[in-house]
Amino acid sequence: MAETPILVGVGDIINRNLGVHHAAEPAELMLDAITIALQDTGLSSDVITKLKTQIDSIDVVRTWTWPYPDLPGLLAERLGSTPKHSYCSPHAGNQPAKLVDEAARRVASGETKLAVVTGGEALASLAACAKAGVMPPPNWSPVDTPVTQVFAPSMDEMARGVGAKHKIGAPIQVYPLFENGLRAQRGQSLEENNTESAKLYAEFAQVANKTPLAWSFPRTAETEETIDPLLMNAFNTINLAGAVILTSVRYARELGIAQDRWVHVLGGAGTQDSDNFWERPNFHSSPAISRTLDAGLEACGLSKADIDIYDFYSCFPIVPKLACLHLGLDILKPEKPITLLGGLTSFGGAGNNYSMHAITIMARKLRAGSGTNGLVLANGGVLTYQHVICLSSRPRVDSRPYPARNPLPSTLSNDSVPETEESAEGDAIIETYTVDFDRKNEPVLGHIVGRLKSSNHRFVANHGDAATLKRLASKTEEPIGKSGYVRVDAREGKNLFFFEASARL
Repeated sequence: MAETPILVGVGDIINRNLGVHHAAEPAELMLDAITIALQDTGLSSDVITKLKTQIDSIDVVRTWTWPYPDLPGLLAERLGSTPKHSYCSPHAGNQPAKLVDEAARRVASGETKLAVVTGGEALASLAACAKAGVMPPPNWSPVDTPVTQVFAPSMDEMARGVGAKHKIGAPIQVYPLFENGLRAQRGQSLEENNTESAKLYAEFAQVANKTPLAWSFPRTAETEETIDPLLMNAFNTINLAGAVILTSVRYARELGIAQDRWVHVLGGAGTQDSDNFWERPNFHSSPAISRTLDAGLEACGLSKADIDIYDFYSCFPIVPKLACLHLGLDILKPEKPITLLGGLTSFGGAGNNYSMHAITIMARKLRAGSGTNGLVLANGGVLTYQHVICLSSRPRVDSRPYPARNPLPSTLSNDSVPETEESAEGDAIIETYTVDFDRKNEPVLGHIVGRLKSSNHRFVANHGDAATLKRLASKTEEPIGKSGYVRVDAREGKNLFFFEASARL
């Protein structure tokens, strides 16, 4: 008989002390979060001590902070458990929801009896130690690869193919391609779109301002007037960890865990778009977000009308905007909450682990009666990887067992993706774009994704001259849909886009 998976304990920990000798490593923070989650079950300390040895599944969201050779093994050793299943995820922000979904599936099948899913970062402490010249930080676990700097996703690490050739691939470059594409598709001016994003993140900042776990708490919340494009990015320099404990209704009863601790995991779904941004069908939607939301609800026997609370991943405004638009929610005045944490800017990016905290706080909200059903959308990569998990204060209304598999393919295929011309030449039109600025707020590099008029093939290019860069960086002119000319730079082999016809020479 299929088991019914539930969350019975959730825990979070924050270390605000940035002193070098108070630098707790990620494993220590995760162990603290696991301990809090075990205590959250309401069981006695004696029972919890014994329960640690019964943990038979440990999943860890990979940490940016420290390259542990075997983090699940290290946690198991310190907990005194010998799990049959242990796993450390790849880097991606969808992983908390995905790991909870998969752990619930193993509980439902009887493969797992007591599961821990955890993740955490200590990037703020690592940065403080690096600044003080104390590397590695005192008493941190030894690692095979020496750490000399604080990790952050960069163009050098994330760019590939034609993206690398044109120096584009980092999140701070790719997400704006979609923000600009959606803005143009909706007919917004640049000012209207920027105002909308600032208002959205000001609302998120107010949520974080009421959340003691937020890294920005209790500082005065940013406002619509103070939020600029820099504050529409994830802030990752934090020390946070979270953990959840899953088991079955049967084992929870056997342990004596009170029913008011139970939060039902109804199901989940996830998929991804192409890793290459230039191989997406368009730049004003995310098929992975749309398909994941729809399939996640269907897998749980729910409709969007059944959801009382959402938490949408929000590294950049484009993610919650796309989720809202797909679900028919007003972006600025949604009828239901769309963030429980306050977004990756105000709450803190938490590396790959942001949505773990959404799951823990969602569980607490549902226990407290703030709603019946909640949905967490976790996003990773450059609007690439998506996963939904649905939680509830009650069992599935259709009494069906937990979904035996992810209802979506691992990667979506799309026949509408245009062919890419790596070496493009001819009359062209801009499909989307973004501009890199320096620390003096001067434009330095334009990035264009366009279509050749002759074939409708797609290309990636950089700006070809100062006049083109100036127009791309304009705060009033809409470049998308404008015509120009693209040709290959003979010296560097990359595509260059020009607005002026003289580029043909």
